[in-house]
Amino acid sequence: MTARDVAAVTGGRLIGGATGAETITGSARLDSRAVHRGDLFAAFVGERSDGHDFVGAAARNGAALALVSASVDHPAVLVDDVEQALSVLAHEQLERARRENPDLVVLAVTASAGKTGTKDLMGHVLTGCGETIAPEGSHNNELGLPLTVLGIRESTRFLVLEMGARGLGHIDHLTSIARPDIALVLNVGTAHIGEYGDIETTARAKGELVAALEPAGRAVLNAEDPRVAAMAERSAAPVTTWGFWSGQVRGENLTLDDDARARFDLVIPDGLTRLDGSVVPAGSFPMRPDLLGEHQAANVLAAVTAAVIAGADPAQVAERVDGARLASGQRMQRHESGGVTLIDDAYNANPDSMKHALRTLAHLGRGHRTIAVLGEMLELGPDTTSLHDEIGRLAVRLNISQLIVVGKGAAPIHHGASLEGSFGGESRYVETVDDALTVLERITAPGDVVLLKSSRDAGLRRITSPLLASLEHRAQPDPQGGEQA
Repeated sequence: MTARDVAAVTGGRLIGGATGAETITGSARLDSRAVHRGDLFAAFVGERSDGHDFVGAAARNGAALALVSASVDHPAVLVDDVEQALSVLAHEQLERARRENPDLVVLAVTASAGKTGTKDLMGHVLTGCGETIAPEGSHNNELGLPLTVLGIRESTRFLVLEMGARGLGHIDHLTSIARPDIALVLNVGTAHIGEYGDIETTARAKGELVAALEPAGRAVLNAEDPRVAAMAERSAAPVTTWGFWSGQVRGENLTLDDDARARFDLVIPDGLTRLDGSVVPAGSFPMRPDLLGEHQAANVLAAVTAAVIAGADPAQVAERVDGARLASGQRMQRHESGGVTLIDDAYNANPDSMKHALRTLAHLGRGHRTIAVLGEMLELGPDTTSLHDEIGRLAVRLNISQLIVVGKGAAPIHHGASLEGSFGGESRYVETVDDALTVLERITAPGDVVLLKSSRDAGLRRITSPLLASLEHRAQPDPQGGEQA
C-alpha cells in the first residue's frame, strides 16, 4: 500500500514532503522503538504521551510513512482521527487480501475468560497448516485489532483475532473492521460485570461476534454454557458445538496428571464438515498440552475444534498440541526456581479464573505447602465484596496452606477466609505488592508451590521477576561453604 493509497482510503492528505509513492511493506506500529523499515507509524495521542513527538524517531528507524492528526516534518498522511483511520485501513487491507486470496480464513474468539490463551492455541495449531497471524498478548481492542489485521499479506492463510469488549457494541465495531469466517465463543461469566451491568448484557455483547457471521461462515459454540449455546439463534451461519458431556465435537476421558496438566481425547464425529464443505476424518485423537489446570482443557478443545473447521487435520492437530504452551505470558505460566514452583497467573483475574487457579494450585500442591498470593479482581461492580469473599472461603475449603491477600480492594478475600472457620493464621493481609514480595522472600522454602493471581492493574505481575531472582540467589552455594541463608 502506498502513501497515496492510504490517503485515498482514509480521506487524508499527504504532508511532510510525502510524494505519495512511499510504500508500506511492513506492519503498523504505535511504538517508534518497535518500528522496522517499511512500517507505518501511527501517531496516537494517549494519556501519557503524544505519538507526534516520535514521528522523527520512527522515520529514523525506517518508517515508510506516518499516520498523523497534526502537522509533522516527515512524510505522513494527515487525518482527523488516527484511531478511526487505522480501522478503515485495516478493513480495506483485509478485504483486499480476501479478494487476492480466496483461501484466507479469519477466525475470531471471544469469552469472559480464556480468550487470549485460546487464540494462542489456535495460532499454534494452524501454523502447521499455513502462514498464520496470531500475535502474542491481548491485542483485542479498537487499537490492537487493526494493528494485527494490518500485518496481513497475500500469503497469509489464517488470521486469528481476539475480540474483547466492555459493553454492548464493542465487538460489533471490531467485526466491522474484520468480519470473521469462524466465530468462536468460549464462555460468558462475571469478568467486567461492573461495566456490563449484568451477565445477560454480557451475553448479548459477546453474541455480537456470532451475529456478524455471513451464511458461508461457521459459529463454534460451547454446548455446555447455556448462554453461549443460545447464541446459535443469532447465527446466519451453520453452528458446530463442542463440549465434554454434550456437543458435536467432544472431549472425553478428561484427567489431570500429577503436574496438573490437562489430558483428554478429542473425538470427531462422523459427518463433521469444514468451512470449505469437506468432511473431517472421524476418530479419537489424544490431546496432551503442557498447560496447567482442568479449565485449560476447555480452551484446548475449543481451539482445536475451530482449527479443524478451518481446515486442520485432526491427527496433525494432536501432534501440534502435544507439549504445547501458550505464547502469551503470565497465564498459568509455571516457573521453577530455588526448589520453589511458581505459577504466574497475574495477567488478569475474574471470579471464575480465580477459582480455576486455586483448584489447580491445590491439585499441583498435593504433598507440598501451597501459598496463594491473591490481589484484587477489578470491574466487578456492586457485587465486588461478595465475589472476593467467596474466593477467600474457597481457599479455606481447598486447604491452601497459606493465603496472602494484597491491597484494600482484595481485603474481602482475607475476611472471607478468616470467617470460614478452619483457618487460623493461614490468611495474611498486606497493603502493597512490595509488602507481598517481602513476605514471600521470607517464608518460601524449597518444595513450596506458589500462585500469583490478580487483575493486571492490581500489580501482582510485577512480583514474578524479582521473586524468581531472589529464590535463585538464595539457592546459590555460599562462597564460604554451604548454601546462602
